[in-house]
Amino acid sequence: MTIIVHHLNNSRSQRVLWLLEELEIPYEIRHYQRGADKRAPKELYQVHPLGKSPVITDDNRQGKVIAESGAIVEYLVRNYGQGKAVVKDQERLDEDVFFSHFAEGSLMPALVLKLIFGIIPTQAPFLVKPLVKAICGGVEQAFVNPEVNSKIKFVGDELETRGGGKQWLAGGDKDGNPTAADYQMAFPLEAAVAGRVKDLPQSIKNYVEMIHSRPAYKRALEKGGPYDYAK
Repeated sequence: MTIIVHHLNNSRSQRVLWLLEELEIPYEIRHYQRGADKRAPKELYQVHPLGKSPVITDDNRQGKVIAESGAIVEYLVRNYGQGKAVVKDQERLDEDVFFSHFAEGSLMPALVLKLIFGIIPTQAPFLVKPLVKAICGGVEQAFVNPEVNSKIKFVGDELETRGGGKQWLAGGDKDGNPTAADYQMAFPLEAAVAGRVKDLPQSIKNYVEMIHSRPAYKRALEKGGPYDYAK
C-alpha cells in the first residue's frame, strides 16, 4: 500500500513530491503530460472531477483521493508527518497559515493573469495581432503589473526580515525544516524567479535557492522529471 501522486509536468504537483521526500513517505508517481494547449490531459478527469494536478490517491486509506495542493499538504502532514513540517514556535502558527493561503489565494492568481495576458497576443489572428497586443499590454500595465508588483514587494520585504530569504517563512519545524507555508509558496516564487517577474528582490531569489539546495528537493526533481521552474 502506498500513496500515488498524479504528477503533471511543470505543475504544482512538484511541491507535493518535495514534501513527500522531506517526510520520507513511500510514494508512487503516475506521470501525465500537458497537451499542445498547455492544459492537463483528459485522463486526469478519471482521477478527480476537476481534472487537474496535483491529486493524490492514498491506497493506505481505501483509495482516498485528495485534490488541491493546500489540502494535500495539510493531509500528508496531519496523517504522515509524525511531527515534521509542523511549526515549532506556536507563536508563529498564524504566519504559517497566512502564507499557506496567500500563495494560492493572492499571489498565484496575479501571476496567472500576467501569464494569460502575455499568451493572448500570441494566439490572435495575424491581422488583429497588433491591436490585441496593444489592448493586452495596456491592461497588463494598468492593472495586472501593479497587482503582481505589490504582492512581490510584500513577499520580498517579509523574506528580508527572515535573514534576507535564508530562513523559513514560519521559522521551520522542530528540526529546522520547512513547514506548510514553504511548500505552498515554493511554486509561485519559482515561477517568478523563472522569468514571470522582472527585477525580483534578492531575498526571493535567496529563498528559492535555499529550497532548490535541499537534498529532498533534488530527489523529488529527479523522480518527477523535467521541470522548467527549477532552472
